[in-house]
Amino acid sequence: MKDLQVAVLGAGTMGHGIAQVSAMAGHDVTIRDIERDLVDDGIASIEENLQGGVERDKVTEDEKAAALDRISGTTDLAGAVSDADLVVEAVPEDVDLKKQTFEDVEESSPADAVIASNTSSLPVTEIVSALDDPGRGIGLHFFNPVHIMQLVEVVVGEQTADETVAFATEFVEDVGKTAIEVRDTAGFASSRLGVALGVEAMRMVEEGVASPRDIDQSMELGYNHPMGPVELGDVVGLDVRLDILEHLREELGERFRPPQILRRKVRAGKLGKKTGEGFYVWEDGEIVGTSGDWGDDE
Repeated sequence: MKDLQVAVLGAGTMGHGIAQVSAMAGHDVTIRDIERDLVDDGIASIEENLQGGVERDKVTEDEKAAALDRISGTTDLAGAVSDADLVVEAVPEDVDLKKQTFEDVEESSPADAVIASNTSSLPVTEIVSALDDPGRGIGLHFFNPVHIMQLVEVVVGEQTADETVAFATEFVEDVGKTAIEVRDTAGFASSRLGVALGVEAMRMVEEGVASPRDIDQSMELGYNHPMGPVELGDVVGLDVRLDILEHLREELGERFRPPQILRRKVRAGKLGKKTGEGFYVWEDGEIVGTSGDWGDDE
């Protein structure tokens, strides 16, 4: 599976991460976004990640240079996908936007190219239905940060062809990840379980059971989770959590009803790490306190 042409649509956190691991595995990668500044920022983030690997003796200087040489950037979607073996879209989590992206990709990509969505919870079957040949469509749910996290969910839509599943699974393994195959159901496996834990943790904060920090430590120390569910919500983005919960509630029922504390924070613009405050207060990417009635317990 060496020397594939991989196009990644979206140069944000997930997109540039997927591009990085693809290039490190020996594939030629084109990153496409709607503005040149976004493309340049994505490539700069890859270089920063690789330099961090060099400093930790995880990546050699030669490996860093080789990976960067395999990556190019563009704002031209048609040019990015024209000779692609695999296209992975990592555009925002909007089903209509993703369907339109799939349509645009199909118009300009080779007929045998596999087209994948990095969605974390949206229905892959609906997204790939935008294709004239939906058998070539699949979900590849990478996790953040892509260059560190081991898991990728291979999400099989109702129309996905067996050969597409085989290709996608082999690609995941080729970039050094572990693939799990899941049916296209709301939340897949990981998001559904992760969100269930996160929403219950928010309800516990809302009910005054314990502070966000103590709830997080109960899972970090008691269950060996690398990050507690409240902190993880802040890192993912509380607006993203709310959107996923609304989708899961519609598909799976009231057990995924978003708590009012989450709605209030999103309305107030307290979206977590990216805005400097969510359930925690953040400075320079680090927790410095706890938001609201719990006070500063850090």
